Amino acid sequence: MDRVNLTSDLSFSRLVYGMWRIGDVDDTSPAHVEAKIAACLEQGITTFDQADIYGDYGAEAILGGALKANPALRDQMEIVTKCDIVAPIGRYSDKSVKYYDTSRAHIMQSVETSLTEMGIEQIDLLLIHRPDPLMDHNETGAALDELVTSGKVRAVGVSNFRPWDWSLLQSAMKSQLVTNQIEISLGEISAFTNGDLAFHQQHNHPIMAWSPLGGGELMTGSGAVAEQMDAIAQAQGVDRAAVAVAFLLRHPAQILPVLGTNNLQRIQSISDATKVELDRETWFKLYEAALGKEVP
Repeated sequence: MDRVNLTSDLSFSRLVYGMWRIGDVDDTSPAHVEAKIAACLEQGITTFDQADIYGDYGAEAILGGALKANPALRDQMEIVTKCDIVAPIGRYSDKSVKYYDTSRAHIMQSVETSLTEMGIEQIDLLLIHRPDPLMDHNETGAALDELVTSGKVRAVGVSNFRPWDWSLLQSAMKSQLVTNQIEISLGEISAFTNGDLAFHQQHNHPIMAWSPLGGGELMTGSGAVAEQMDAIAQAQGVDRAAVAVAFLLRHPAQILPVLGTNNLQRIQSISDATKVELDRETWFKLYEAALGKEVP
């Protein structure tokens, strides 16, 4: 499994296991979660993506159960988590509306809670989950710098930010934002032309891609994209998922797809995407199908 350097001392596996659905099954026991982690590690997938809000603010604790049962796992993993979404569920069920909170107080409390829930001493990467219209970039930036300096967080980044949101926050920081996690897939291709990928590629920021399978629709849908994926999958002995992910891996912007599934068999085949070969012509067949028309 290839790796991508985010800092001089932090690298991620090219494929990332997303844990946003880890609580969506009947069996959330430490043993079952450990089996999923082990299936990833066997393929060289060492990076695991969390967020405080996942599983109605319960997913971090589910992961924590596995890490507490087998502490040796922690040294084999890079753990990503996110904060700033406050939704009226779980620990915030007393709230009357969903909102974003990038204040220093909220970020600091979120980090402490995440560390406790997962039973770890350090978060490898903390992301601000959504752009906050009320963000005081000086306050937020200083809080992120403080977390890096304290050692509670190794690196920081953002999620769902546009280039101008990134630049605003970075302008108030001493440490470097290292990645932006955005939605990119054959079902959501706007980042290829709206400036998002170009901005980060220009500045050598690796990108994390959430929902690379279009929320599962690319696996079950029909139409031109499905036909192209099926043709490539059949020719190369893989499934649609591998082709959809390979489409992102082929791009030179160092996209790290974040894949989430609770099916152990599917987890065991995530790395098939690295076996798919897409030449430029084949890549554009997929892109044309996604566009719904010939490129200009």
